[in-house]
Amino acid sequence: MEFKDYYGVLGLERSATEDDVKRAFRKLARKYHPDVNKDPGAEEKFKQVSEANEVLSDPEKRAAYDQLGQGQSPGQDFRPPPDWDAGYEFSGAPSGGTHDFSDFFEAMFSGMGRQTRTPGTGAAFHKRGEDHHAKIVIDVHDAFEGASREISLRVPQIDSDGHLVVRDRTLKVKIPKGVSEGQHIRLKGQGAPGMGQLPPGDLYLEVAFKPDRLFRVSGKDIYFDLPVAPWEAALGAKVEIPTPTGPINLKVPAGSFHGQELRIKGRGLPAATLGDLHAVLKVVLPQADSDDAKKAYEEMATKLAFDPREKMGA
Repeated sequence: MEFKDYYGVLGLERSATEDDVKRAFRKLARKYHPDVNKDPGAEEKFKQVSEANEVLSDPEKRAAYDQLGQGQSPGQDFRPPPDWDAGYEFSGAPSGGTHDFSDFFEAMFSGMGRQTRTPGTGAAFHKRGEDHHAKIVIDVHDAFEGASREISLRVPQIDSDGHLVVRDRTLKVKIPKGVSEGQHIRLKGQGAPGMGQLPPGDLYLEVAFKPDRLFRVSGKDIYFDLPVAPWEAALGAKVEIPTPTGPINLKVPAGSFHGQELRIKGRGLPAATLGDLHAVLKVVLPQADSDDAKKAYEEMATKLAFDPREKMGA
């Protein structure tokens, strides 16, 4: 996927004001609109101009684009990192689709809202504040017991001179016990202010989990890799394993194999129906780095009638 230089498409510097973006778009839209310009390629150029305007005219999308695009060159291969948009507050509901925009736009902005500005009609105008959305990234362990956390959100705005500015705001958030990835936490009244006598909107925080050193989350289930020695897998063993709420003992059945999953029921994320914990066995071979170790491997080679490639065929 190629990086798109939206400033270059509109012929603008990165310091361009809101009015600069409007003027550049209007000029180029008139020039390349397919109803006016019948030249080959005009329609494609019009789509590029429209896409650039969609991003640079929206303070939220523009701020995200500016941050992620630092150091990128037009046409350079580009992939946004996971959860790159965490911590950005945006208005409106996440958009469910785009207008024939590029894969680059889809990858970056398909989940972000589209700003809507409703002009007022004087003191008698009443309108509930718009809901805002943001993604937050939490530790897996916070979902087990619940937690209170202080989070910082970046709020893009246009200042009085028409320049894009990003201010930070800090909120205290209660992480509910059993929250799952993709779930939303509602903060009442923390969205955009209302107009007239109507209340402000709400702020919805979409939850994502930080990568954990041990645990992987899938729905309400938790997975982790459990290293075992060859004799523990072959003969069976009782081993101590970690869980997000503390260590427990687990029985490894005799005859276990590499990649086998052992399920510990009810040890996943808390919920009305509890998730499960899955230990994925990883058989680890000891190194032949001493005379005794080498001798043990030589004895295994002579005493065990074992051919690991037996089922590969001739």
